[in-house]
Amino acid sequence: MQPIMKYSILIILFQISITVSAQKSDTSFHIYEQKIANSSVSFKMIPVPAGSFMMGSREQEKNRHADEGPVTKVFVDSFWMEEHEVTYDEYILFQDETKDAEPKPDGITRPSPPYVDFTLGMGKVGGFPANSMSQYAAIMYCKWLYKKTGIFYRLPTEAEWEYACRAGSTTAYSFGDDETELPKYAWYKDNSGNKYHAVKQLQPNAWGFYDMLGNVAEWTLDQYKADYFEQIKNNPANPLMQPQTKYPITLKGGNFRDDAAGLRSAVRIPSEKKWNARDPQIPKSKWWNTDAPFIGFRIVRPAKQPDAMEADKFFAQFLILK
Repeated sequence: MQPIMKYSILIILFQISITVSAQKSDTSFHIYEQKIANSSVSFKMIPVPAGSFMMGSREQEKNRHADEGPVTKVFVDSFWMEEHEVTYDEYILFQDETKDAEPKPDGITRPSPPYVDFTLGMGKVGGFPANSMSQYAAIMYCKWLYKKTGIFYRLPTEAEWEYACRAGSTTAYSFGDDETELPKYAWYKDNSGNKYHAVKQLQPNAWGFYDMLGNVAEWTLDQYKADYFEQIKNNPANPLMQPQTKYPITLKGGNFRDDAAGLRSAVRIPSEKKWNARDPQIPKSKWWNTDAPFIGFRIVRPAKQPDAMEADKFFAQFLILK
């Protein structure tokens, strides 16, 4: 299926922005293409301006998902976000040391070999989303990418993710409240054929992000808290629930198995131990979720980059939970 070329004016403005190569000295806030050294792989990063938005959902909405919080005004600083989910083409360079042409960067470990084919025949090479990794693995990928590029990348916070997903909307989905429009934007229970699909096959949201809803659910940085909105209401600027335990962590976006209600912008998904039930290792692997082919991630780059000491501190804090 070819992407449906029906962009909003905002996307057109984004697309005519000057594409720049990402360098440490680059401070312009445009779309840019990040190349991964010594490979043919690259990915696009889209700028998201700082702003406030109404996070959560209206209590009176029809078919409201049980795990959506009450509407709360939240502010986030500017950042870039990858236009699509991290693909196997990108992730395999980190996962498989034989595919990384450079020596292993200091402080980087790589995933243990998968126990099974986590793709389950759904697709790998050619733009399919990487899947089944733990949050630990996704963050270690970000650290590897930082060492490779000199640019600090990380997972989005729960608030950043929803801000980018909504793309200025206040409705259940970024395109409105009419769930019959969902097949134009998302792979989910009604149209996925019970499998994930290559990225960028459907329409993007108004800010140019593909597959924010459906396909694979996406890791955030945050510890899942049932009372998240209560905790952030007195300090709603750049909220983050620093993880203290391995479970549960918040994912967003829903996946190819979910119904329409599970793909609403406000839905919050707690990670579960059962996703790793078949892992034969004792203790269970810190890298993989053997029973979760519906999990993936995308990355962000904060506009205000941390210095080397701050970046190292960040990774030390977030990679301690195994």
